Formats: sequence, structure tokens, C-alpha cells
Amino acid sequence: MNWSDYEAVWKRQELPVGTSSDIATLQNAFETKRRKLATALIVRDWAEASAGIAVSLAYARIWWSIGREAWPLVIAMILILGVTAFFVKERMRTHRNRLGAQAPLLTKLSADIAELHHQRRLLLTLWWWYLGPIALAVAVFATTLLRIAVIQLPPELLATLLKQPFIWALLAITVVGIGLLLWFGWVINRRAVRKRIEPRLDELEKLQRSLLTSP
Repeated sequence: MNWSDYEAVWKRQELPVGTSSDIATLQNAFETKRRKLATALIVRDWAEASAGIAVSLAYARIWWSIGREAWPLVIAMILILGVTAFFVKERMRTHRNRLGAQAPLLTKLSADIAELHHQRRLLLTLWWWYLGPIALAVAVFATTLLRIAVIQLPPELLATLLKQPFIWALLAITVVGIGLLLWFGWVINRRAVRKRIEPRLDELEKLQRSLLTSP
């Protein structure tokens, strides 16, 4: 699963200016930016859901190949499918709340502001519902394969392998690499909140205030 998908969603939009933006420019570009964001979120959600199903099927195939000793992979599959279900639920939510093209501008503005607040919350809690479950699924997968290797390898071969520095180096590199990927996913999505979502919220709220106070 692609931990930078959220950053990619916001990169499809021009960098927001924030409260210094011009009202007329905001109003003229509103529909275009609204459609682009909606399309990007659709692509993100279905891509993530499809990736989750593919990873779960791969885990199931490995479990089938190894046998009952690989039963902890069921836990990893449940974690990944839980993330998949979250993205499917997101699609159902946005479809249910979708506005028609003829909806008033103020109604669309309110809906977009609410959606951006929702996306902001998602990114700020990414560890709880996305990165954390994926990290745990990877840990379950890795420890399951290591346990099976310890059980099935001849003791002499296992002892020889454990004496090899490159084995320990490989394990350390793998652990550090996964940790860095998780950290990177967290950092780029926090940056998306700071540089894209919050300034865009400022723009839309400024436009909303202008429309509400205009005669």
C-alpha cells in the first residue's frame, strides 16, 4: 500500500494561497478545484482498497502454501482488510453526501469546508487507522515467516546462518527501512495538512464569509 497517496492527492491541486487570496479568483476557480479534489479522492480510495485486497490475497496464498503453521497471517489479513473497509466506507460516505451540479454555491462551499475538515482529521490521526494497522500487519507477517524458518530449517543450518553478520545486518536494515517509511508517510501527510488543507480551508472560509455578508 502506498503511504504517500495522501500527499499525491493534494499535489494534484495548486498550492493554496490562504487568507491573502482574491475573492473573485477563488469564486472563479471554485468549481474546477472542487471537481479535481473529488476525483483525486475517488482515485485514492479505490486504489487503496484495491491494494488492500491484493495484499490480503497474497497473504492468503502464502498461508495456503506454508500450511497451518502460518495461521498468524490471518491476523495480518484482518488488519489489512480493516484498512480496506475504511476506504470503502469513505467512498460510501462521499457518495451519500454528494451534491448535484445545480446545488447553490453556498451549499457546495459548506460541503467542501466540511470535507476538508474531515480530511484534515484523517491525516492527523493517520497512525491510528492506517499506518499503525499496516505496520502491525507487516510485523505479524515477518515474525510468522521467521518463526517458520526457525522451525523448519535444519538446526545446523540455522546455527550457521545466525553466526553470519550479513543476516543480522539484513534484519537491521529491514527494520530501520520500514520504520523510515512509516515516519516518511507521517511527515509528508502532516505537511499536506499544513501547506495545503489548512490554507485551502482559509480560502473557502474567506469566500463563504464574503458571500454571506455581500448584499
